[in-house]
Amino acid sequence: MATITGATRVFGILADPIAHVRTPALFNALLEEAGVDGVMVPIHVASNELASLWQGLRAMKSLGGLVVTVPHKSAILDLCDEVGDAARAIGAANVVRRTDDGHMICDMYDGKGFLEGMRAQGRDPAGRSVLLVGAGGAASAIAFALAEAGVESLTIANRTEAKAADLVARLSRHYPDGRFAVGQAVAGGHDIVVNGTALGLRPDDPLPIDLEGAGSDTIVADIIMKPEVTPLLAAARDAGLTTHGGIHMLRAQLRLLAEFVGALPRE
Repeated sequence: MATITGATRVFGILADPIAHVRTPALFNALLEEAGVDGVMVPIHVASNELASLWQGLRAMKSLGGLVVTVPHKSAILDLCDEVGDAARAIGAANVVRRTDDGHMICDMYDGKGFLEGMRAQGRDPAGRSVLLVGAGGAASAIAFALAEAGVESLTIANRTEAKAADLVARLSRHYPDGRFAVGQAVAGGHDIVVNGTALGLRPDDPLPIDLEGAGSDTIVADIIMKPEVTPLLAAARDAGLTTHGGIHMLRAQLRLLAEFVGALPRE
């Protein structure tokens, strides 16, 4: 890591838990490569303490911005002064820029990152049948990106069915010609299945998707980045299926996040 100076611009990532995050290492490598006097640090904060922390972050003049992850992506909207169009439609944000006067502006790039990560690996979801498990912030962002990309159909499965139904309703309003439905977390009948939940962060988590009935050409994707090979991806690999890890989503959006918070100039 480059030397920290009195002029170093500070960036943070908010999460709970936080030991699994890989963003700081990759973000700092990007800054070092660009010759930027900046550093990203992990900020571990529980949901019930987020609001009180926020006032301190506003007052932190050396703070450039924040990346936001589980479980704070939805709660952050009410704390920000300005919400981008994507974040407003999705109902969650994953990045915040702090202006010089403490004004907090947020937006969402998870969906774009996931989509571009898939395409970079030669796995364009356009025209494909997709199952997405989860209806939280990241999953909602991915759902909107998949709809925008022109998937043939999108099925949402979630532990709380009402949240899945709400997401389907929001998708239908924005994309009236799309095919969206609430369904079960079973891979059979889908070309691509995506875990958009936090299941897999802990070794004793149940598998978020039943791989029963998956065809030999089914792509199994996970948004979790650490472990790099989640239990779901390991099970899919053992079944001879194509796997797609969460690191692709992060790498695809990393520069976009750095540009949004002002760490790097916009290209």
